[in-house]
This record gives sequence, C-alpha cells and structure tokens, in this order.
Amino acid sequence: MKKFSSTSLYQLPLPGHREKWISGLGGTIGIALTLLISQLAPGHHAILLVASMGASAVLLFAVPHSAFSAPYAVLGGHMISAVVGIACALFIPYTAAAAPLAVGLAIICMYYLHCIHPPGGATAFFAVTGGPAVHALGLEYVFCSRS
Repeated sequence: MKKFSSTSLYQLPLPGHREKWISGLGGTIGIALTLLISQLAPGHHAILLVASMGASAVLLFAVPHSAFSAPYAVLGGHMISAVVGIACALFIPYTAAAAPLAVGLAIICMYYLHCIHPPGGATAFFAVTGGPAVHALGLEYVFCSRS
C-alpha cells in the first residue's frame, strides 16, 4: 500500500509567505468593506445578504488567476444566481423543493452564461431560505447580493 505524501502530483503549488499574507489581508479588507456597505443599507437584514461573500473573498484573494475569480464570473455568477433564487422563491411554494432547485438551476445558468462562480450557489440558496426579509427585497436582492 502506497503511503500518502505531501508531494502529490495533484497538489497545487503553494504561494510564498508574502502572497499568503497579502491574500489574507485582501480577504479581511474585502469582507470588512462588504459588511460596512451592507450596514449602510436600510433594514437589519442587510448583513445577512453577504452570506456567500466569504467564499468569494477566498477565490478573489487566494486564487485571483482562477476562471472562478474573473470579474465577469464573480458579478455574473452572483447576479444570475440571485435572479434564479428569487424566481424559485416566488414560484415554488415549498422551500424543500425550491432551495435545491435554485442551486441546480443557478449552476446550469452560470454554465451557459460562462460565469461560473461557486459561491453563486449560496446566493441562490439564500434567496430561497433567507426568510421574509430577503423575500421582501424581490429583485432588489440581485443588487444587494453581489460583491
């Protein structure tokens, strides 16, 4: 039986200390600004709209050259996922059916629009499961949920 080693062919190259710290600092500043902006929005539910931004921050600052981190993928992925989530919340009365369908349809839409951004799945999911405060936003959620 072959032992697992840290020098696998499938291991991603690790960045140096400087890049790790810059990535962490960028994520910290990005989320801090997102939270600050969300607190300026009316209503107490605004902070909940940044649920998937932590994952976006990891992609943007830790793997900035990934296709998932391209500006079009980040903005498009969140926006199309928000629209899909809103539609599912409006037209499917059962959350247990609407939430998974929203994620699945968001994935399909992101594929066809060439804007796959994995945190978009959380954006679609939250549009359905976020409760009355999120549902009351309607299409405004699209503009509140993007980074």
